[in-house]
This record gives sequence, C-alpha cells and structure tokens, in this order.
Amino acid sequence: MYSQCPQCLTVYKLAPDQLALAHGRVRCGTCAEEFDALERLTESLPQGEFERLHMHDDDQFAPLLTLPALRPLSAQRDLFGEPQRATPAKPPSFARSRRRSEQKPSATGWALACLALLFTLGAQLAYAGRAQLLAEPELRPLLGEACRILDCRLPPHRDLSQLALLARDIRPHPSVRHALIISATLANRAPHAQPYPIVEIDLADADQNRIAMRRFQPEEYVSDRDALKHGMDAGAATELHFEVADPGKGAVAFEFSFL
Repeated sequence: MYSQCPQCLTVYKLAPDQLALAHGRVRCGTCAEEFDALERLTESLPQGEFERLHMHDDDQFAPLLTLPALRPLSAQRDLFGEPQRATPAKPPSFARSRRRSEQKPSATGWALACLALLFTLGAQLAYAGRAQLLAEPELRPLLGEACRILDCRLPPHRDLSQLALLARDIRPHPSVRHALIISATLANRAPHAQPYPIVEIDLADADQNRIAMRRFQPEEYVSDRDALKHGMDAGAATELHFEVADPGKGAVAFEFSFL
C-alpha cells in the first residue's frame, strides 16, 4: 500500500502495522510533516507521470464487510449459547458531571424548602393583615414580646369606638379674616394608648346639606412630636384646635368624625 505526504509530495510504501500504530497518522521522513496516510492510501501507484495521489472523500459511506475471514471461538459460543451481559461503558466526564447536577434533591431538602416557603407565606399574610392582628387583645402581649426580642416597637392599638368627643365649640378667628376656630375635647376611653385619629369636620346648613368639609391629619393638629409618636394615653383627654375657612352664614352646624 502507498500514501503521499501532502507537504513535499513524497510517496511512501506502507505496511499495515505502520498504519495501525497511530490510527493512520504518520510522519514524513523527508520534511517531518505529520499527516493522515489514510487520506491518500492506495494499493497501487498510477501508471505514468503523476503529481498527487487521489485523495479520498470524507463523506463516503462506510463499506459493508460481508466476507468474514475469522471469528474468535468465544464469539461463536455467544451466537448459540446464553447471551452475555454487556458491560456498560463508562460515560465521559462531562456526562457524569451533568448527571450529578441533575440529581433530585433529598426528602430533607424538600422538607426544608417547603418550611421556608410556608414561613415566607405566613409572614406575608401577617404583614397584610397586621391591622387585624394588632387589634386582637390576646395577641398584643405575644406581638409585644416578639418585638422586644427583635428590637422593634408595636404601633399603638387603634380603636375608634373608644374615642369620645366631650366638648366642641366654633367661633370666628380673632386675627384672621373669613376664618373660624373649631375647638374640641377628645377623650380616649380605651384601657390602652391610642394613636391620634384623622379628624374630619363637616359644616352644614340648616337642612343638613354639607357646605364644606376638611380632614386633618394628626401632625396637622398635634405640634408635640413626642406626644404624636406616643399617642393618647389610656383614659386621657386632650384639647384640639382647628383653623378653617369660613364658608359663610349658611353654615349653622358642624360635625366631627374620626378615621
């Protein structure tokens, strides 16, 4: 058999054992070029002058071998005896690493993940319904203890039904034209401190038709920041003063609402 170096075009005569050593890879003794001898392998040289040996196409179908010359005795027994179990080939390293990454988590991992999700869901529900939870007298001590551990502070318990208006009065503003001063005394009858409410004042005519309305946030009528932060003490009463524009002589009644 013959093959040709693609670099210097030297033609060599090859033996089958030379081709088998490196699966067809050989080195040219003339120019030291390493090449695949199978690409131009031929059994005989062409007649006459030639430049290059014919190069085999890479896309040729593998030929079917139909004339066996020898079969090992062990393989012959496999044809007529009990089939032998094939030893599974060891997968490549990249396949093994991928298989390890695709292993299912253990039952303990699933349980911990479910507990974490349940805890997160419970925290979200508690935050969404915090107003209802804070309004429960039985839960306030537990929440207070939790806040003590977590170094936080519970907001004052709000119960508008325990707020009472003891007195109220309306008069012209002494120094501002076309303005009124509305005074009221607010009492907290709850057994706990409460935050100052949003106060809504409605001015109406003789037929109870609303003429004007104004809502006051706590920071608009409470100037003491510490008192605003602490809220109204249990059983305490406080005086409130509001300045509003005079809607005219048609306003003969006014009403307070707490929000």
